Amino acid sequence: MTDTRRFEGYGVLVTGGARGIGAATARRLAEEGARVLVTDADRDAAEETAAGLREKGLDARARPCDVADRDAVEAAVAHAVDAFGSLDVLVTAAAHCSPDTPLFEDDPDEAWARDLDITLHGARRCFRAALPHLAASGRGAIVGIGSVNGLQDFGNHAYSAAKAALISLARTLAGHAGARGVRVNVVLPGTVRTSAWQGREAALDRLGALYPLGRIGEPDDIAAAVAFLASRDAAWITGTALTVDGGLTAVNTGFHTAVGTPGRTG
Repeated sequence: MTDTRRFEGYGVLVTGGARGIGAATARRLAEEGARVLVTDADRDAAEETAAGLREKGLDARARPCDVADRDAVEAAVAHAVDAFGSLDVLVTAAAHCSPDTPLFEDDPDEAWARDLDITLHGARRCFRAALPHLAASGRGAIVGIGSVNGLQDFGNHAYSAAKAALISLARTLAGHAGARGVRVNVVLPGTVRTSAWQGREAALDRLGALYPLGRIGEPDDIAAAVAFLASRDAAWITGTALTVDGGLTAVNTGFHTAVGTPGRTG
């Protein structure tokens, strides 16, 4: 647990907060003094996560919220404002990733629609509902959870397209929201150990060797970056996509391994 209290008195809403990066972010912000509303399409999992935080003496509550449902999003934002008196930080971690078909032309329209609706349009619904309240708080910040898939080819066409669009939306919204005192940034994680990799632990071990820092990420790595961007420590940062990927997109480890670059292959 951190001793820093950068979010004392803040009201925070986290989507996709029941597990993985969302849950780690909810915990990190609560540990720093925030009052956190954990939202997720999985009602029981959201309540379990919030209950776990309360057991540690942290201020957390839960609410079901499917970001594909505008009414549910607006109700969750209203609930946070009513419960906390203000909404100061919004973190959008909810996403959906469909597997690619072997041939691009066989990708079903339904899978594309689902990935974009949750990952991109869901974030937009949250931004739209929260923005007036974030502006009213005088210290509002939005942090979207993007992905390195929005920068380079790591597969998953629809998910990657949605994450790339999220980066663009953060930039344009930052320009719009800046005059209202709201900062908008995104964090771009590399491979992170979450339940999405359950049953594929051997693949995670192989992937770790591709990272210059020698390992894949943990949810807490991403939560720390989110906490920075949401805090007043980042008061002059907006419209930024912060890559948190152990050097994956900066260094071509596979190339160095193949050519035997001295000092770069071990």
